[in-house]
Amino acid sequence: MQRFNRWWRVGMSAWRITRILGLLASVLATIGLMGCSPTTEPQGFWGKLWKLEVGPDYKRPNLASENEFRSQLGPVEAASLSDFPWWKVFNDKALQELIAGALAHNYDLQLASARVEQARALVWVAASELYPQIGYQAFAGREKTFVPLEQTGGNLTFNTFGGFLNAVWELDVWGRIRRSTEAARANLFAQEDVRRGVMLTLVSDVATGYFRLLELDLELAIAQQSSRVYKQTLDLFTQRFEFGRDSKLPVVRAQANFDSSIANIASLKRAIVQQENALSVLLGVYPEAIERGLPLTAQSTPRTPLGLTTDLMQRRPDLLQAEQNMIGANAEIGVAVANFFPRIGLSALYGAQSPEINDLVDSSFSIWRIAGGITGPIFEGGRLLENYYAQQAFWDGTIAQYKQTVLVAFREVSDALIAQEMLVDQRAALQHQVESLKEAVDLALLRYNVGRASYFEVLEAEQLLFPAEDALAQTQRDQLLVVVDLYKALGGGWNLSNPEWTHPY
Repeated sequence: MQRFNRWWRVGMSAWRITRILGLLASVLATIGLMGCSPTTEPQGFWGKLWKLEVGPDYKRPNLASENEFRSQLGPVEAASLSDFPWWKVFNDKALQELIAGALAHNYDLQLASARVEQARALVWVAASELYPQIGYQAFAGREKTFVPLEQTGGNLTFNTFGGFLNAVWELDVWGRIRRSTEAARANLFAQEDVRRGVMLTLVSDVATGYFRLLELDLELAIAQQSSRVYKQTLDLFTQRFEFGRDSKLPVVRAQANFDSSIANIASLKRAIVQQENALSVLLGVYPEAIERGLPLTAQSTPRTPLGLTTDLMQRRPDLLQAEQNMIGANAEIGVAVANFFPRIGLSALYGAQSPEINDLVDSSFSIWRIAGGITGPIFEGGRLLENYYAQQAFWDGTIAQYKQTVLVAFREVSDALIAQEMLVDQRAALQHQVESLKEAVDLALLRYNVGRASYFEVLEAEQLLFPAEDALAQTQRDQLLVVVDLYKALGGGWNLSNPEWTHPY
């Protein structure tokens, strides 16, 4: 019973010590953070207090303003193609299902999401130094010492038992920890922009791959039609040769054209399967056949307003990521500056040490200490100064990267606009060319049958027609791809939440 009471007193004493220090830690943490999550900026009074740290505050670098995009047609308007969700930009139901499947299963997107969660955890890691750091130490030992017999009568054995709880809290006077947290938070936001960029890129890549697949389907149909025409021409020339009305040369030339069409069909079938395999990877599945919806010639393009040039900065995920990189670099300069200043902290210790374990709970053996301290650098071989210079150079680099990203964004929008404008004229000219060449083939065959034209005219007309039909199909595809490129360049879907991106229906 006495042994039970002894261990009971030990346990209750340790429980009380833990509760006291836990309560102290809670109070200090409440004072320090007031319950704010480090992944969000503090507001109100604590937001103002949070800003009392050394180092420069972030300011977006000045950029030369642009009132409109190059190759822009029509007046500037606030509405933008980027305001539309992707399922309203691409009206093909089969394409919508493919995009939804890719957003649900694509592994690049899963990797980006995992990195967001990693960055979120690292914000808490950086902010953890704002809390009191509480630890414990326990030890037990037994020591035997040899003493001459004339002094003590033999060897002496000593037991030592002890346990301590300690708490250390750095007062973040200069903002070193807060700046580190700010940098980690900027990295979190940058990773979230990366994830949104991956989603936008994934949507555009699936749409691009799908439209390329439809164009290959159309080219295959054209190749099969050309093969049938070449076969008819070959049969005609063969018949005329067999009846002695023509030489063998037209037969040989027609046979060569027919064989070429057969090889082209095989090449297109290979390209179609490879394109389906590429789309399967985006969908996060093993290679499989891809379901088609509307054919290429039945696809429609939506109206494509551009919006304001200033909106581009707030909508493109790569620009937002580049700005968060600048914010993080600026915060790291603050950390480098704070390292020049001394660190101020508080520490507390409570514990006991005794030769007998049951005496650890006796107040006469208890040890406690509360102290404040200050530590700071005097000479470190220039490490702190060079670290500051390094962070300043990194900040300058992020500014250059941001400005370069802005230029690339405007270039991509302008490229899409000029392509959109010129492809209209290109498609109209190709359509007229195809119609003319079809008529030329009919006339050449008619003239050849009545003996007023040579076989060269027939073969030449056919050889010109089918490449022109392929060029027209490619232009129709390119008109659809321009919409994809413009949607991506404008930062399409900028107003969608993550659940809306992945579960649109």
